[in-house]
Amino acid sequence: MGLLRAVPPFSRALIWSAVQDLMAPKGTEPDESIHSFARRRFGAEVADVAVDSLCRGVFAGDCRQLSIRSCFPALFQAERTRRSVLLGLVMGEGRPGGATSALLLRARAERWTQWGLKGGMQTLPEAIAAFLQPRRAELLLHAELQRLQLQHNGTWQVGGTPFTITADHVISALPAAALARVLPPEAQPLAHELTHIPAVTVAVVNLQYRDVTLPVTGFGHLVPSSEDEALLGIVYDSVAFPQHDGTGSPSVRLTVMLGGSWFHRSFGDPTTAPKAVLLQRAQRAVKEQLGLVGTPVRSMVRVQQSCIPQYTLGHWQRMERIGRLVEEQRLPLSLIGASYSGVSVNDCIASAKAAVGRLLGG
Repeated sequence: MGLLRAVPPFSRALIWSAVQDLMAPKGTEPDESIHSFARRRFGAEVADVAVDSLCRGVFAGDCRQLSIRSCFPALFQAERTRRSVLLGLVMGEGRPGGATSALLLRARAERWTQWGLKGGMQTLPEAIAAFLQPRRAELLLHAELQRLQLQHNGTWQVGGTPFTITADHVISALPAAALARVLPPEAQPLAHELTHIPAVTVAVVNLQYRDVTLPVTGFGHLVPSSEDEALLGIVYDSVAFPQHDGTGSPSVRLTVMLGGSWFHRSFGDPTTAPKAVLLQRAQRAVKEQLGLVGTPVRSMVRVQQSCIPQYTLGHWQRMERIGRLVEEQRLPLSLIGASYSGVSVNDCIASAKAAVGRLLGG
């Protein structure tokens, strides 16, 4: 195994990276790029290959630009508290508390590594809508927010197409840049900070092949930027969730992720990037890396513009400034969503629960 002997692309056994972490001095900077942090603690190869690929898979971003403190706070704190990242993780705070539903207890007992929803991800918003509607909550679908105006009595006038609402408090899950565009003039210092939270574009290409077999199993694979900037990775959907393959002859479903921080350099303007080019690039990647030839029986190409926020160096300081601006201007506004304290679905749920808890005095 790679822990005890060298396995390509690494030139030494990973045990030596663990030894380096145990011996390396504790960092002193208030923030650091993920690449610098990993190189300092685990060595250049781990930073250039493993960590680079990981950041491309999670954030579609460049680990040389991303903040260790904001993107992986557990690793940052582990070094601060135990000097060693590995020791800090092993000797951490233990299992977090929280809900103890039957499903959660089962997941822990069976050591789930992944899970899915039978009807797909759309099941989640559908369940939320079904929960809210009988509770006198009004859902406005396909309604674009155009402006937020702060009234003299401290309430918001929320204007859009085709609605105008007066609200005592606004909880915004909009991307930071989108919220900045609708804030009133008196909140321009806040808008300025929000516009400096960047986001990257990812092309998602779904492919389905018939009568073929994957040469490998697993969740998928990621590609370091040194090997292919344009190709972030490939997810083996059929391995993770074979029940969604459909009926008929055996098939293989794959998701190819392209672009991210390298989208403009690889494909140009996201608004005009030809889908045919993206599809061809994805098929070539599948052929070269998995040996699947032929034409897929089904394909979908979607360019998700500015879809993943990038927590660059100093993001934690920007978040502190944003918090102070909201407090000092007494804005009845809560910020949730992927732009601030975590890009995953779990992170977004946690930030929403925390915001509501603060409003309710919890």
